[in-house]
Amino acid sequence: MKSCAETNCNSLLKIIKAGKLNDCLFEGNFGIERENIRVDGKGVIAATKHPEAFGEKLSNPYITVDFAESQIELITPVFGSIPEVHNFLENLHDIVSLELKDEYLWTQSTPPDITDEDHISVADFEDGDAGEHAAAYRKHLVDTYGKIKQVLSGIHFNFSFSDNFLKKIYSEVSKQSNISFKDFKNNLYLRVAKNYTRFRWMIIYLLGASPSIHKTYTEGNKDNLKKINDAYYLEGGVSFRQSDLGYKNTEDFFVPLNSLECYLKTIDDLIANGSILEAREYYSPVRLKPKDNSNLLESLRKDGIEYLEIRTIDLNPYSKTGIDIRDIYFLHAFMIFCLLRKCRSDEDCLLTKNDNSDANFNQELIATKGQDKNLSMKDKSSIKDAKEWAIETLNELKEILCILGCNNQKYAEAIDFELGKFLDGSKTYSKMLVEDIKKDSFIGFHLKKAKEYLINSKNSKFLFRGYEDMELSTQILIKAAIKRGIAFKILDRTDNFIRLTNSKKSEIVKQATKTSKDTYISIEVMDNKVVTKRLLNENGISTPFGVNYTDKDKALESYLEYKDKLIVIKPKSENFGIGITIFKSSFSLLEFGAAVNLAFQNGGPIIIEDFAVGEEFRFFIIDNKLLAILQRVPANVKGDGIHTIKELVEIKNKDPLRGKGYKTPLEKIELSSSEEMFLKLSEKKISDIPKKEDVVFLRKNSNISTGGDSVDYTDNIPQAYKDIAIKAANIVGAKICGIDMIISDISNDKPTNRDYAVIEANFNPAIHIHAFPYKGKPREIAEKILDLLGFV
Repeated sequence: MKSCAETNCNSLLKIIKAGKLNDCLFEGNFGIERENIRVDGKGVIAATKHPEAFGEKLSNPYITVDFAESQIELITPVFGSIPEVHNFLENLHDIVSLELKDEYLWTQSTPPDITDEDHISVADFEDGDAGEHAAAYRKHLVDTYGKIKQVLSGIHFNFSFSDNFLKKIYSEVSKQSNISFKDFKNNLYLRVAKNYTRFRWMIIYLLGASPSIHKTYTEGNKDNLKKINDAYYLEGGVSFRQSDLGYKNTEDFFVPLNSLECYLKTIDDLIANGSILEAREYYSPVRLKPKDNSNLLESLRKDGIEYLEIRTIDLNPYSKTGIDIRDIYFLHAFMIFCLLRKCRSDEDCLLTKNDNSDANFNQELIATKGQDKNLSMKDKSSIKDAKEWAIETLNELKEILCILGCNNQKYAEAIDFELGKFLDGSKTYSKMLVEDIKKDSFIGFHLKKAKEYLINSKNSKFLFRGYEDMELSTQILIKAAIKRGIAFKILDRTDNFIRLTNSKKSEIVKQATKTSKDTYISIEVMDNKVVTKRLLNENGISTPFGVNYTDKDKALESYLEYKDKLIVIKPKSENFGIGITIFKSSFSLLEFGAAVNLAFQNGGPIIIEDFAVGEEFRFFIIDNKLLAILQRVPANVKGDGIHTIKELVEIKNKDPLRGKGYKTPLEKIELSSSEEMFLKLSEKKISDIPKKEDVVFLRKNSNISTGGDSVDYTDNIPQAYKDIAIKAANIVGAKICGIDMIISDISNDKPTNRDYAVIEANFNPAIHIHAFPYKGKPREIAEKILDLLGFV
């Protein structure tokens, strides 16, 4: 039988190939934790408290603090793909950036302007055992390391192979060995950790992006640093943070990685002799993590290693997310290399105390002098040229991927991207940073980047990357939940079902506004326009007079009753403006018949009712509170004297706010039979060229879902109309409701029943039209939905 070391090293690649496990090897679980200092408009570390909008620091799973009150920590969930985790990190960046008031997320691992150490406010926490423990641990850090080093920030990359891969490869390995699955998995991750520890100098060179410190950074000896504008920098260095001048333990500990038992015992001894306070104070380049992190050591003993946390990554100021997606693809490929790198001998698979010492020497050398040519690195009692060793390693990685048959272009591009940095040091982040700081300044360059990323966040504020297939209202609710620290889980993407959970409760929500707070009967009432109108009329609310038709022939026969009236023809259970026709002037029997047919095609029984003259407004009500009022302007284009109506529609539809399927703030304008019929009533056609500044309406109904524009009127409508809308919502028994009202004169603060008409009560009102109006002030309705659900 083969030795455990040999099976876990040289034979793994053969087992993967023989078992056709290539594809599942590239599956994985990815998570990112990113630290950022908040700064003011001058690049000074912020003195403000952690924003209250992000809830309790210890319970928010996405947005918390690290050491300092001004040190935001963003934490992604675990995802099964690299694009997903990178997208979510950018989503978190946007959520935080847009919440800050006159502050920015500092883009550099080394801190900004620090007036003095007292200017750094240590994070405080809510009462309770967890809060007291967090505060006590930070006090220990201050006493041991000081405050300034604690605000060095970076990125932690969390990685594990997929359960699918682990189970399949264990099935093959267990045929040769009696090793348990737990021990097999431990050995596998220990192998990756050992190789990462040995080769980490490469990652520090490639992702190092902290060659400089601001002049107010007072820790460490600056004799070997060179002055540059308002900063000092490591001439030829790549990462101040990863050097001995950065954030490290007070001494270099050797914690063996050849077995989990030995690893745990060594850390136990370090705690027992007072070298460190607890396990997380051991600042290793790669940390072994269990499924439950509440008690790191005990969980590792009980359940074994669940994933690895890579801790040698600087913030990249050239990326909004702090890490280029190509670097993440390379890190994943590098994890595979660390697993499958061929051992030359059993000794080569081990990480001895001397090996660890060499790895620490290499880290310091590359961190402080990585840009120097002809660097000599230590490896297994031999000396290697750094550049040659790096190229040899990357070629070995390429060979492994080739043997595995990996033809994924993303990995190939990532490896070539990193190889280019070894071949030309000017392509490294550290080298580019030194040049940019020379042109500008340390504060100036990084603050300019922070402001640039804030503008980007503002310009894309309605985006929720990775969730674009879901309704925009659902996306908005999820983002509000993330900000408040409420965990979310998608139950059905197609139907926009989500579950929201915190430590106290769990709620299921559909399409953002369908919740447990509205009863089944209230939803049915609002869905039935005949019943809605009857209930409103019985309680003194004005609605348009109308007749319900269940038989299409009888509806068609009623033409003479309506031919001289202004009428609306619509499905009884119409929603989103589908199937509606509005006649605001005389109409023919043919046009009437087409409208009746359209209504029956989109919902069964129909209603023919009086057309209420005036402007239409949507009142959004939650739990008897009026939150927003929106005027919905029918789909329209403005003439320029050059383009046809059809061409003007195409131009307007290019607006990034417009899309399809309620996934953007506004819907694209369609030119269907409904629009052409409406134009015909105005004696127009889509080939006409409107005069400059002439507004041409394409529909009478003003639904956003049919291409209408949205204008916020919340502060411009008299209270009397708001009271009518709230009363209407109460009558139909709705907690969440959109009341559509036609108002003839919005300046009238004492309306009678002749001045308005409620035309609909909507049980599933969209919130995105209020969050992102075409014109006017945005309204944060999602937050109020969370309040209604009890997430306070």
